[in-house]
Amino acid sequence: MKKTYITYTNCVTPLGFSVTQNTQALAQGVTGINLHNTSFAEAPFYAGIIDDAQLHNAFTPLDDGGQYSRLEKMLLLALAPVIQQSGIKPGGRTGLIISTTKGNITALQHNDEQKAALPALAQTLARFFGFVTESVIVSNACVSGILAVSVAKRLLQAGVYDDIFVVAGDEVSEFVISGFNSFQAMSSTPCRPYSSQRDGITIGEAAAAAFITVNPQNAKATISGDGAINDANHISGPSRTGEGLVRSIQSALAEAGLAANSIDYISAHGTATLYNDEMEAIAFNRAGLGHVPLNSLKGYYGHTLGASGLLEAVIAVEALANGELYPSLGYTENGVTQPVNIITEYSKKPLQRILKTASGFGGCNTAVVFEKTGNGSW
Repeated sequence: MKKTYITYTNCVTPLGFSVTQNTQALAQGVTGINLHNTSFAEAPFYAGIIDDAQLHNAFTPLDDGGQYSRLEKMLLLALAPVIQQSGIKPGGRTGLIISTTKGNITALQHNDEQKAALPALAQTLARFFGFVTESVIVSNACVSGILAVSVAKRLLQAGVYDDIFVVAGDEVSEFVISGFNSFQAMSSTPCRPYSSQRDGITIGEAAAAAFITVNPQNAKATISGDGAINDANHISGPSRTGEGLVRSIQSALAEAGLAANSIDYISAHGTATLYNDEMEAIAFNRAGLGHVPLNSLKGYYGHTLGASGLLEAVIAVEALANGELYPSLGYTENGVTQPVNIITEYSKKPLQRILKTASGFGGCNTAVVFEKTGNGSW
């Protein structure tokens, strides 16, 4: 089976428009979550929202006169440096995978159904960069971002492409805020994953991009194994036993040929809802991972929906390459019934193998194992 690698990466978030800016902020404990008062919400709410002026200024060098939505600008900004660094001119053996849960859903406010369709978003991105292959869209609730990495790995191993660019993004919108409010799932304060005081999610927005290839040159990590299991527990509630997540982790470890005790760090989903965090704690312990250092990045970014899995994978791979562990912001004391080793302080530590997990509506779960390639600073 061909080995696949993740090499060049980038992200666009409230903490910065590069991986370096983001990891520096994480190391300093800086959050991108603030209190916002918008025209589409009845009351102020906490969220991780990108500043419009900064987004406009950053996009100006890329502007070719086209009419781009705010989300499209985020995605284009995330992907452009990755394509440039790769030196790859998108051709017939180069794929493009786009991950999003909502896409240009704000276009529906203007009765533009065509603009809101996900294929239209894919066509806009492909046309901008000159991709000639048909784009693959991954839209599977909140596992979409990390599932896109899994899909890329499998397409490369099947010989469909030689290289694949993956880009993920979602933005804070009236639809998203009203939807999570209807679930009574939004916290009145910045979210606190795994803490006893947690009371719901904080919404965020971001875009992230990665270059995935069978060429090991300049690789930050090897994508060693993946698993994606749907336990079909409930339309919006996670399994109480963590069944789908356990099986996803076991599948990823089996493909990688690794035992649970070989994992050095887990980048978890950690949404800060009562049921998700409890489910994850149960699943990690069932999988023999209760002792492994673990964090959630939701306290820095909020839940960025379809972007979260790829954004957090990009940060995790950077942590792997540089041997860094970032604290799980917002955590105070354990609020789950199973032991979990939550990271509470920034530290430097040699890392060899890490696990990225995500779970979402409808019972979907995904886990991916990344291994160090030797190109990091350790």
